[in-house]
Amino acid sequence: MTINFHQKPNMYASHIQLKVSNLQQSLDYYTSLIGFQILQQDEQNAYLTVDGMTSILSLIEVENALPLGNKLTGLYHIALLLPSRKDLGNIVQHFVQRNIRIGAADHYVSEALYLNDPDGNGIEIYIDRPASNWQWRDNQVKMVTEQLNFNPILAAADGQWNGLPKGTIIGHIHLSVADLEKSEQFYTNVLDFNVVSRYGKQALFISTGGYHHHIGLNTWHSENGMKPSPNHVGLQSFTIVLENDVVAQRVHEKLTAAGFTVEHFENAPTYGGAQFFSVEDPNGIRLLFTIDAE
Repeated sequence: MTINFHQKPNMYASHIQLKVSNLQQSLDYYTSLIGFQILQQDEQNAYLTVDGMTSILSLIEVENALPLGNKLTGLYHIALLLPSRKDLGNIVQHFVQRNIRIGAADHYVSEALYLNDPDGNGIEIYIDRPASNWQWRDNQVKMVTEQLNFNPILAAADGQWNGLPKGTIIGHIHLSVADLEKSEQFYTNVLDFNVVSRYGKQALFISTGGYHHHIGLNTWHSENGMKPSPNHVGLQSFTIVLENDVVAQRVHEKLTAAGFTVEHFENAPTYGGAQFFSVEDPNGIRLLFTIDAE
């Protein structure tokens, strides 16, 4: 049986807002290379889609843009989950034909490609191995970083790359944080995610419903770092889906009790679910909460 880790009652990311320095340059990249379509666009904003109806990623051009750098919190990478190994093989062939340099890794639970957009925003494109093959011990899932074997991936390709396939979703989001302990307390004690894997004292992975991770957190380049300015490229916000208004009210109360300012974010995306409320995590990263599945 296929398990859907990206539907209620699990908590998962439904939309990511990225700040970019040049909207047209980024649109060229995300459409012609990554394979999104443009759903909606104006002079400063664009919503990207894979199904022509919903959007999982939006781009915002910022004036006098400042580049990403070390010691800044925010995005480590967005992770696009493809439906099948055939789809991964097709996009690998596409990257080869375009002479695009990519990174790659076998994480045991998944097979992943890595690259960066024109502003240095990290992108992972991956497929999951069957959840029945994942190894768990003491509520921790085995994840590794090993060389990816491209042979079976390319063997599964059918040469029919026509952009990102329908069914592509945000599999997870990986964040650069300033303090791993404070971040863990926020995401687990306040938001009720579960720690499912740790990489030493510099990274951890959290999820709900037994997924290998809905959110990754690390301090590899951002330990004791600062919140970026509004002019920095990178993450503007990401949206988390909550099960219902009862759960949303409980999260709201826990955030308030923990001393976080719960508010309405004026620049929330149009897609990804109507905003229920918003908060900044201990790293200054903007989270939006919705109870809409889309």
